[in-house]
Amino acid sequence: MNDRIKIGLAFFGIYIVWGTTFLAISFALKGFPPFILSGLRFSIAGILLFAYAVLIGGKVWKLADWKKSGMVGLLVLTGGTGLLTWGEQYVSSTEACTIEAAGPLLFIAADRKNWSFYFSNKTIIAGLLTGFAGVILFLSGSLLSSATGQAELKTGGIFAIIIATCCWVSGSLLVKKDHAQKDVSIPIAQQLIVAGASCLFISVIRNEPDEISIVDIPAIAWFSLVYSVLLGSIVAYFSYQYLLTVMKPAIVSTHTYINPVVALLAGTLLAGEKISTIQGIGLLVILGGVFLTNINGLFSKKPEWYKTGRLFRWIKKQKRRDMATRRSFIKQRL
Repeated sequence: MNDRIKIGLAFFGIYIVWGTTFLAISFALKGFPPFILSGLRFSIAGILLFAYAVLIGGKVWKLADWKKSGMVGLLVLTGGTGLLTWGEQYVSSTEACTIEAAGPLLFIAADRKNWSFYFSNKTIIAGLLTGFAGVILFLSGSLLSSATGQAELKTGGIFAIIIATCCWVSGSLLVKKDHAQKDVSIPIAQQLIVAGASCLFISVIRNEPDEISIVDIPAIAWFSLVYSVLLGSIVAYFSYQYLLTVMKPAIVSTHTYINPVVALLAGTLLAGEKISTIQGIGLLVILGGVFLTNINGLFSKKPEWYKTGRLFRWIKKQKRRDMATRRSFIKQRL
């Protein structure tokens, strides 16, 4: 499989598959408590990837790698996805995905090493202000549309997802310098296993096993769990890590524009979810802010994707010339 097909499939993974996992979590919560759900999801996916890494002869037992991957797993998966799952008990999948769309804005705010660049760029500053204004607008619309007596629960869910987004950003900053490695299956497996164990531990502390009855779990919850394991925790997460090794982060982060739209369409078509006019405007403002913060990376003078495309075109041109030369030689011999 050539690199273009791999990259295309990986973008499909982070654009479409990742966007639908928010609804999958919502369906899975109909039968599983949040941290049992997250623990099972991460543990199963981690064990499968770990087995694959062992089969291909990967070095999976280095203690230093486990410490590094474990910290990332605790932040990105336990704190990020685990808290997101808890928050989705009280907010819709569309609302959860839209709040997380502000992640790139928080990334800029937390990346202190590059503050001198970020805050000397008027476009990035405008994007930050626009994005946070969109978040406030969306959240206010979300609370106004909540049913009587549900505002406090929804506020708790929103607050949890905001913390989850901060955890995801913090973990991403930790792993950012290690994206150059070729085989990402080993650290991903380690992250998932540590996150799965921690989520199951939290579920025991919260007495979640007492809340679950295996025979009463609906089929849709089991299907959503399998979907989250195979497509969310393996395909989409693996695609994300792979793209960070071959593409600029600004290009990879464009999934934040697509995911809320996919989540909105999936939630509307499959679960009857709706958003208010204020929320819709807030969503557009957030996406506009994220776009402004990334515009320099997306449209630099010589971006990586342009160079790669030009290289492929040059190779094809050379191949056509070689074929023409061969045909001419054959005709002369005949």
